Amino acid sequence: MSFLNFLSHNSRWIGGGFLLTFCSSFGQTFFISLSAGNIRAEYGLSHGGFGTLYMVATLGSALTLPRLGQIVDRYSARQVALIIVPLLALAMVGMAFSHHLALLALSIYMLRLFGQGMMTHTAMTSMGRWFAAQRGRAVSLVTLGHNTGEAVFPLLFVALAAAIGWRNAWVLAAAFLVVLALPMIATLIAQERTPQASDPLPRVAYVRQWTRAEVMRDPMFYLLLSGVMAPGFIATTILFHQVYLVELRGWSLEVFAASFVVSSLMTIVFALISGQLIDRFSGVALLPGFLIPLASACIVLGTFDGQWAAFAFMALLGVSNGFSSTLFGALWPEVYGVKHLGSIRAMTVAIMVFATAVGPGLSGFLIDQGVNYPAQIITMGVYCIAVSLVMLQVSRRLHARASALAAIS
Repeated sequence: MSFLNFLSHNSRWIGGGFLLTFCSSFGQTFFISLSAGNIRAEYGLSHGGFGTLYMVATLGSALTLPRLGQIVDRYSARQVALIIVPLLALAMVGMAFSHHLALLALSIYMLRLFGQGMMTHTAMTSMGRWFAAQRGRAVSLVTLGHNTGEAVFPLLFVALAAAIGWRNAWVLAAAFLVVLALPMIATLIAQERTPQASDPLPRVAYVRQWTRAEVMRDPMFYLLLSGVMAPGFIATTILFHQVYLVELRGWSLEVFAASFVVSSLMTIVFALISGQLIDRFSGVALLPGFLIPLASACIVLGTFDGQWAAFAFMALLGVSNGFSSTLFGALWPEVYGVKHLGSIRAMTVAIMVFATAVGPGLSGFLIDQGVNYPAQIITMGVYCIAVSLVMLQVSRRLHARASALAAIS
C-alpha cells in the first residue's frame, strides 16, 4: 500500500492520534519553559529553585502514571481522551490563576501527567494496537503532532504573551483545547480500528507476550532505556533552561524561538524516514545509530557562541528526534508484544517523565553551583556516543533472542 493510500484509508485514526500528540505540547517542557522567566520573576525563584519545583512536580506525575496509564488497557481511546483532555485544560487554567507555589506545583504536576504523559501514552498505545505491518508508518505520522506543536506554539505563545500577558495566553490555550481540539479528537477516534483485508501481511517477527512484571526483570529493558530515554532527558534539560542559555550567549529569544521551526521540519522528515525503515528492517535494527545526530547537536551547541549554532543544534536535534520519537512508539510492541502494551508503555512513559524531571533540576542545581552550562551540554553529547556503543550490543542480543525463539517455534 502506498503512503497516500495508507493515509487515506486510515486518516481518522491517524488524525486523532496526531491531535493527541499535538495537544500534548501544553504539558511538554518546551512549552512550559516559555513562561519560566515570568514564573521565576513573580515567585522569586532561582534557576535551581524553579528547576527543583519542576522536578518534584514531574516526579509526582511519573509515580502516578504507571497506575493511571493502565486505563488504556481497559477503556477505549475515546473514553480515555474524554477524561484526560479536560483535566489537562484544568491544569492550564491553574497555571493562569496560580499565585501560590503550591498551586503552581499542582498545575505543573497535572500538565506533566495529562499532557506529556497520558496524551502521548494514549496516542502511541493506540497506534501500537491498531497497526502491525504498518506500525512504524502509523507511529511516524502520529508523532508528527509533537513536532508540529514545537513549530507552532513557541512563536504563537511568545507573541500572545507579549500582547495580552503570559497568564492570559494560558487561558486562551486552555479554551482552544476544550472548545476545538477535544470534539475533533473524540469524533476521529470514536471507532476503534480493527485489522482490514487491505492491510499487508506483517513482517515475520518472533516475540512472546511479556507481562509488565517480566519486562521489569529483563536486563535488556534497562539497557534499552539508557538509549531511548536520552533524547527526552537531553532535549528537556536544554530547552528548560533555554532562557538562561539565550542570556548566556547574548542571543535573541525571538530568534531562538524561531529555530524550533528548523527542529520541527527536520523531525518531520526523519520521523517519516524512520517509519519506513522500521517497517522494512525493524526498530531494533535502528538502535545503534539514532543518537549520533544528538551527540553532534550537543557538541555544536556547547562549543560555539554564534547564534547559527542554535539552528545547527535544532537541525541535528530534529534528525535524532525524528528517529527516537518513532522508535519509542514502535519498539516496545516489537520487543515485548501487544497483549500488555498499555501497562508496559505506561511504565516506560513514567520512566521517561522521571528522566525529564531529573534533567532540569540537576542542571539548574549545577548552574547555581557555578558549573559551566556549555560544558554540561558537551557532556551530554559524550554520553550519547558512549550509549550508541551499548545500543550496538543490545541490537545484536535482541536479534539473537528473536532467532532463538524462532528456532523453537
